[in-house]
Amino acid sequence: MHLVLASASPARLATLRSAGIDPTVIVSGVDESRLDGLPPAELALQLAELKCAAVAARDDVPEGALVLGCDSVLELDGEALGKPGSAEVAVRRWQAMRGRAGVLRTGHSLRDTATGRVAAATASTTVHFADVSDAEIAAYVATGEPLDVAGAFTVDGLGGAFVTHIEGDHHNVVGVSLPLLRDLVAELGHEWTELWSPTTA
Repeated sequence: MHLVLASASPARLATLRSAGIDPTVIVSGVDESRLDGLPPAELALQLAELKCAAVAARDDVPEGALVLGCDSVLELDGEALGKPGSAEVAVRRWQAMRGRAGVLRTGHSLRDTATGRVAAATASTTVHFADVSDAEIAAYVATGEPLDVAGAFTVDGLGGAFVTHIEGDHHNVVGVSLPLLRDLVAELGHEWTELWSPTTA
């Protein structure tokens, strides 16, 4: 059983590899701005489903593979915060987030290309942010790290020191919930351990 990751995220790839899975990466090319206005959990799930479907339809997907699409947003005050894209937006995000908690929503969509069946769900993890100073925000944003990640932070990089604690699955904050993915694999009739690379097994 082979996994295809429909995502360019290096953090998702690293998380899967650390769990014994060596997926093929095929980037979906889906425009993430096309569904603006949806509630955060629904937005994350629908974008994951679009990414999964776009890649599963390609001719270069290995036969009989499982295709995984994921998308993450941070919910703060009912609003979905994706990638800030600019330093100015990232600074404003952090000024709003500091000393508070948000909910990281990651949509997961898994398609079995052999059967066409799809299993999908959203994982939610509450993230508590430190009361960082303006100087810390400026220095963090200047590194460039928060510009291209959902919610303008990472928990597995430079931003880890600014996350005081989380409630829920740590891996979900990185970008893919391993326990949820295991459930989706089982829902499609497969064993999680079938995805382990030969060197793991």
